[in-house]
Amino acid sequence: MKSPSQTNAIDFDSAKLQRLGFGQQQPVLERPVSLAQLRQQLSIQLQTSLEPQRILGLFFREVQRLVPLDALTYEHKSSDLRLEFGQRGRHSISYSLSHEGEHLGELVFRRGQRFSEKDQGSLESLLAALLYPMRNTLLYRAATQKALRDPLTDTGNRIAMDQTLAREIEVARRHLQPLSLLMLDIDHFKLINDTHGHSVGDEVLRAVATSIKSQLRNVDMVFRYGGEEFLVLLSNTPREAAAMVGERLRFAVQAEDYLAEGRSIALTISIGCSTLLPGESAESLLRRADNALYIAKREGRNRLTMAG
Repeated sequence: MKSPSQTNAIDFDSAKLQRLGFGQQQPVLERPVSLAQLRQQLSIQLQTSLEPQRILGLFFREVQRLVPLDALTYEHKSSDLRLEFGQRGRHSISYSLSHEGEHLGELVFRRGQRFSEKDQGSLESLLAALLYPMRNTLLYRAATQKALRDPLTDTGNRIAMDQTLAREIEVARRHLQPLSLLMLDIDHFKLINDTHGHSVGDEVLRAVATSIKSQLRNVDMVFRYGGEEFLVLLSNTPREAAAMVGERLRFAVQAEDYLAEGRSIALTISIGCSTLLPGESAESLLRRADNALYIAKREGRNRLTMAG
């Protein structure tokens, strides 16, 4: 049975902020006793962090001083951000947050009993305090993600790779899970650049990156390792399964139809695969994948070689 719900759109501009009382100076009390005081306190507390988990967790906790809630869900699809707090309730009320045409996400409140008009009015007033903190955290998140992306291929860059690999090795050891790497190199890429120019080479890099990503799980991560090399990090994936993924990537790239100035370009990739050994460092894991890739290229390219 579908849960009863109420849906609303909130567009906070300066006029509405004035109407909600944000243009007025109000005393800040240690423990709010009214809607106006809680709203004023939230406007200060929520500015102390750029972490969406912390901001929304604080908001969820403080709002319940006036409006009982069972759960809060937030989603901002373009940032790939979804957070949930509490347990789901039968009744819900949702808001689409925006400011001056800028979408700031979807927020859903849930609880076991219906929301009254008074509850709705309180929530809408308190949401005003969430506007600018969420806008700031989304801007910060976008800037951080951009700093960790390769702008040409939209894969992770070396900084992101180093951070992610260290984290995934720690997770693999803590949970006793396998972790595998695929190091890929586009065969004869220099010849493509020399023959067709660097703009075509850039298009090939983008196309290969897209082909690789289309064959992977959401949890798998792709990084541009350098030049025409990519690194695929396969969490919770043993040696045999990693080899199967590598072969799937190799066939997918080879099957693509790449065109340059109306002419087809035959593309293949060589792959080296390594799986984390007990006590192995990130440097050693990368080095073994790189050595396996070197062997694959030396033995004729367009093949996958497993590290010893």
